[in-house]
Amino acid sequence: MKNADAPWSSFDPIAYVDHNYRVLQAEDAEILNIVRDHFGGHFRKQGFGPVYGIDVGAGANLYPALSMMPWCDEITLFEHSSANVAYLRSQVDSYGGNWDKFWDALRGHEAYNSLDFDPRERFRKVVKVERGNIFDLSAFGGPWSVGTMFFVAESMTTSRQEFDRGVECFMRALAPGAPFVAAFMEHSKGYHVGDEFFPACDVGQSEIHASLEPFAGDFTVQRLKSAAGVRDGYSGMILAYGWRQNTDADIPTA
Repeated sequence: MKNADAPWSSFDPIAYVDHNYRVLQAEDAEILNIVRDHFGGHFRKQGFGPVYGIDVGAGANLYPALSMMPWCDEITLFEHSSANVAYLRSQVDSYGGNWDKFWDALRGHEAYNSLDFDPRERFRKVVKVERGNIFDLSAFGGPWSVGTMFFVAESMTTSRQEFDRGVECFMRALAPGAPFVAAFMEHSKGYHVGDEFFPACDVGQSEIHASLEPFAGDFTVQRLKSAAGVRDGYSGMILAYGWRQNTDADIPTA
């Protein structure tokens, strides 16, 4: 099933949040540990001007935005599903209490814990929601100073070609030197949300590394230690993180 054939308008964000993010699961706690060290370390060392962040394919997941929030003057939550866009917009003014656990986990790093602001007020100030297709991402501006893409490129299609293109669109949207984090379901066979089935591309560490290599400088592709327990039909989770780099792959081709 290609991306265009999936029933995105029928994606149920409430069912998705209830299943995945009502509590802080071990996999997400492990991800947050890595993300907070990566972003916290990067931005504590930087002297920088305005910082613009993007979460590509935000879905019904707020914690990638929370991880970028302290450092950003503006964060774009970029999402294709109209149902997910409505959910995200409903969260901007005052996000749900279940997300407090995720913010608390980020505060385990001193770079987050030392910040003195109300997270909901900060979220309301810096976050905006845009509806669009990942393959048209270049039309929405950029380059962005920091970026995340969680469970998107491999969870929107069965096509390896579309998977690679999705990763490329994400990486091309980032400015040179921008830190990024991307998360992937390992060897996913597809997944249900509510009554609808959505496609997935079967990828592992080698395929993810190959898709990122033309666009990333120093980067790591790491399989999570936590067991595969969120749902059936996958073998684990993989996190890739590093920095955007200019390469020959940025030269337009005819």
